[in-house]
Amino acid sequence: MAKYLAQIILVGAQVVGRAFMRALRQEFAASQAAADARGRAERPQSAAASRIIGISLQEAQQILNVSSLNPEEIQKNYDHLFKVNDKSVGGSFYLQSKVVRAKERLDEELRIQAKGDPEKGRKAET
Repeated sequence: MAKYLAQIILVGAQVVGRAFMRALRQEFAASQAAADARGRAERPQSAAASRIIGISLQEAQQILNVSSLNPEEIQKNYDHLFKVNDKSVGGSFYLQSKVVRAKERLDEELRIQAKGDPEKGRKAET
């Protein structure tokens, strides 16, 4: 009887182990597919900037509450959020650093766009 019980426990553990490994492989494949899709959605330079700065363009836009890459709107929202989250007025240093990183990411995207499209960069300056 003990022999059969041990076999049942062993087979059950093997089944659970295989199912766990299969689920882990599927999750890893889905994660890789999502990362590849996210990388293809952005231009190569933009994707590189996201990896370097550590924040995506969409996340940066959400943090600074901007829908388009308008330098004046970005600066206005940055100034406001930076002052509101200043530690001396009871703000959060963590949130303030997120605001700074978001501004850096958006500035980098503006630089990439100006570099890639000189006509658009000239229009923005005038």
